[in-house]
Amino acid sequence: MSETPPENPDFDSMTRDIAEVPAVEVIVTVAVNLMSAAAVKLGLTEEGDKYKDLDEARKLVTALAGLLDASATEISSFHAAPLRDGLKSLQLAFREASLVPDEPGQGPGEKYTGPIYG
Repeated sequence: MSETPPENPDFDSMTRDIAEVPAVEVIVTVAVNLMSAAAVKLGLTEEGDKYKDLDEARKLVTALAGLLDASATEISSFHAAPLRDGLKSLQLAFREASLVPDEPGQGPGEKYTGPIYG
């Protein structure tokens, strides 16, 4: 049985929808997506090591740290504090998962957060 292709998305409608979303919500959503992807690449999900890839995790954690650093003054501490806590947890998990740990200050995202010690 062949499936019918999905209808073309209505880009005008999608543009209107995103226009109604506050910037803080977009930033937080992107940060949570980066956190989730990093957790998968660190092997922290139910699948464990199945999708573990520390090179990919490093990129995601660094991107998350950069996003949080750049948006710190734009989002309230109500939003930023739990995101920073999650970032630190991912950085510590990366340090634990690495066979050859990075020097303090050289781990993923540490150029934005400073050295992470665990």
